[in-house]
Amino acid sequence: MTRTTICVPCRLAAIAAATACACAAFAWTAGWISPTRVTAPHIVNTFESNYGVHPGYRRNHAKGLCVEGTFESNGNGARVSRAAVFAPGDTPVIGRFAIPGSNPSAPDASTPVRSMALLFQLKDGEQWRTGMNSTPVFVVRTPNQFYQQLVASKPDPATGKPDPAKLDAFFRANPETLPFRQWLKAHPPASSFANTAFYGINAFIATDANGNTRAVRWQVVPQTPFEPETSAQKADPNFLADDLDARLAQGPLRWHLVLTVAAPGDPTNDATLQWPDGREQIDAGTLVLRQATPQREGACRDVNYDPTILPDGLKPSDDPLLAARSAAYSVSFNRRTHEEAARSQENAQP
Repeated sequence: MTRTTICVPCRLAAIAAATACACAAFAWTAGWISPTRVTAPHIVNTFESNYGVHPGYRRNHAKGLCVEGTFESNGNGARVSRAAVFAPGDTPVIGRFAIPGSNPSAPDASTPVRSMALLFQLKDGEQWRTGMNSTPVFVVRTPNQFYQQLVASKPDPATGKPDPAKLDAFFRANPETLPFRQWLKAHPPASSFANTAFYGINAFIATDANGNTRAVRWQVVPQTPFEPETSAQKADPNFLADDLDARLAQGPLRWHLVLTVAAPGDPTNDATLQWPDGREQIDAGTLVLRQATPQREGACRDVNYDPTILPDGLKPSDDPLLAARSAAYSVSFNRRTHEEAARSQENAQP
């Protein structure tokens, strides 16, 4: 066996933390596993059983903070999409930074993955919502693989951690997970949200003003140079929020929104595969973030960052994980908002 197809137990545990939490939201109401129908509530229930419930918080990416700013479009994105967000001008943005996991008090260094979610508020009332991770590929390709990975990642009651043998068996049986694992191995975690690139991962279909369609993926590329996480930061459970506050006190933070355009034959239904180098890339403008707020009182608190909420000019591809995300995000949103409402009623009682 080679080093690239098997991980030592500690590495498996770290990857499990990233992949299980990243996968947790990807459930769909269609029948995934035969002969038993697996629904989004079923999957979210399993996730809660594996990792616990923190009332009022997202079932995944529970620890995070809200950010606000604007997207300054330069008009270049209109070459592939007629969406109003790509016309020249500024669009208000409500965003959220987070780390994977259901524990809102988890140490920031407990996972190598970071996430960014954005809601673009278009002038015509439309919205564009997107959830991105700091990895350019996803760990699995299909909902069935997701279910198998979630089962393999269930923590052992004796250790509180996934069983490395079960994870190793899952990875061996699913070689599609290799690109994700190799990427994590080759890229140390970033020292800041501000110097992290975030990737939409899934493919979408863009339609231009003439009705022409092309598959695209997007990423936001930071202007802040990358630096790896330090030993001192690993000892600070909240270094990401502290670092972001310090940077924003010095001025706005910026990322370039880059659209990657597929060539004929590039897969649109497989989030485990990157498109080849050399594909056309369009710098569509600059994301400018100006302030951060704790999520309890921030504008992002009640936002469901469903990636299938798209403006005219963008639509989902045939990637099965997109519908899966939409269904599970809805279940998680309903549960946490009901919990918040119940808490508010209790606090209002004399």
